[in-house]
Amino acid sequence: MFSKAFRVKSNTAIKGSDRRKLRADVAAAFSALGTDQASALVPGKEELSIVKLYAHRGDAVTVYVSGGNPVLFELEKNLYPTVYTLWSYPDLLPAFTTWPLVLEKLVGGADLMLPGIVVPPAGLPQVQKGDLCAIVLVGNRAPVAIGVAAMSTSEMLTSGLKGRGFSVLHTYKDHLWRSGDKSSPPFIAPLTLDPSDVSEEKGSVQAGPTLQDDMRSLTLERKEEENGEDQQMCREKTLPEASEDPGVRGLNPDPADSKTLQEQMDELLQQCFLHALKCRVKKTDLPLLTSAFLGSHVFSCCPEGWQLDIKKSSYKKLSKFLQQMQQEQIIQVKELSKGVESIVAVDWKHPRITSFVIPEPSPTSQTIQEGSREQPYHPPDIKPLYCVPASMSLLFQESGHKKGSILEGSEVRMIIINYAKKNDLVDADNKNLVHLDPILCDCILEKSEQHIVMKLPWDSLLTRCLGKLQPAYQVTFPRQEPIVKKGKICPIDITLAQRASNKKVTVVRNLEAYGLDPCTVAATLQQRCQASTTVTPAPGAKDSLQVQIQGNQVHHLGRLLLEEYQLPRKHIQGLEKAPKPGKKK
Repeated sequence: MFSKAFRVKSNTAIKGSDRRKLRADVAAAFSALGTDQASALVPGKEELSIVKLYAHRGDAVTVYVSGGNPVLFELEKNLYPTVYTLWSYPDLLPAFTTWPLVLEKLVGGADLMLPGIVVPPAGLPQVQKGDLCAIVLVGNRAPVAIGVAAMSTSEMLTSGLKGRGFSVLHTYKDHLWRSGDKSSPPFIAPLTLDPSDVSEEKGSVQAGPTLQDDMRSLTLERKEEENGEDQQMCREKTLPEASEDPGVRGLNPDPADSKTLQEQMDELLQQCFLHALKCRVKKTDLPLLTSAFLGSHVFSCCPEGWQLDIKKSSYKKLSKFLQQMQQEQIIQVKELSKGVESIVAVDWKHPRITSFVIPEPSPTSQTIQEGSREQPYHPPDIKPLYCVPASMSLLFQESGHKKGSILEGSEVRMIIINYAKKNDLVDADNKNLVHLDPILCDCILEKSEQHIVMKLPWDSLLTRCLGKLQPAYQVTFPRQEPIVKKGKICPIDITLAQRASNKKVTVVRNLEAYGLDPCTVAATLQQRCQASTTVTPAPGAKDSLQVQIQGNQVHHLGRLLLEEYQLPRKHIQGLEKAPKPGKKK
């Protein structure tokens, strides 16, 4: 609503009677507020003004301003808190969590789609359609937006977290927020944190890291493409500067350490490099493409809670770092084909490798941090099903099924076997053959066969029957009810496209069907491939996004989907487009 500039109609000081009425309306609208809190929100003597304005779409809005900040706004006789108010009263509304990458989309005026919702271990808050809700980011309870639920919690779960979840009314960084002091959200510790990690100050609201500091793991940046068009770029930030993870060992465990971000990144790069050589790379792997070494080995050695970004190190480029390691005689790098470097030798007896101590995993780390996933990804269970069409309803009606009935393959086979036996269609001389009665003829034979084919073997009969049924499938995500849909599930589609300046990009679609957040996948690939990524609406697909990665990154994408996410290869198409060894991307 406030994604664009609004027009102010009037700005006046509130009258005493209007102040008392507003306080009563606030108490009635937000039952979670006590009398004292309502009085603090609408003070009796402090300056409070009423601003009447028109939003860019023409909506007439009344805004209540206290201490220079908008604290409430009224639309169609309904009161709503601003983010400034919610930072003081974070539990005023039921809160739903999303990814930092999504925030810029919300600021731009987009509604919050359900695939962008993070389901916490305790489950989603219970709300009804039309309820006012707060939206927070992973790792911080300070609300960054408010919206109206487009469906109830039970409907959200039934839908498999698909479709529009919330109509967003107001966000941090929108024009209503800009009319205030433009302060950043405070850090408000998630309720699931250990009490010892939370400040003992009342309310647990700390004047600590800002949103930009605390949420560096994932952000959206605007980056100008070479063709001059502005695209939204999914880009990972690295190594939180405001607060270090005490569980990561060997990397600045002392808060008083004054090392710069660049120095810390240099240490992290060298740690991951030595870890990869000591534990992951074998002699049989050589020669090893330097890009494959980085994507498949170095990044996977990055401690949980950290993001390795070579661009933030003093080396800036992988080739420069490997050149330094070669000068130290740890590895030997050669250009085996034009423009493509490979590691051809490793001195595993080098003191730096032999003396390297593998960091112990953090005992307090309970989640996978890479890609900012709050919980480890588990692929859905996908089961093929069959739908009875009108042309086959006569064959299935004896078993109590009708047009549109959904059946498993085993159920179809049992129904056909029972039908044949009940109607004495099994050949008396050869039990492997089945006589075709008029119903079977009409259902499974082509017109040209109906006066020629009188019998069929069991396997041919069952195969033909399954082939005549309409496809359907059941998808079951972890901790969710199964979802049944007609048709075939669309595979994850990987394609290569040509862009300006004759550069290739890798495009991947249909990630949402498998419970994958496109923005999270983009952020992970950006780190793995050290290439820019873009998330845009998928052409011709409603409520679906596609990820674009600079260059031919099918190899990295395949490893991510097959090995880490454990998705079956049959549900991914386009893996054959990976560059051949020695071929320049």
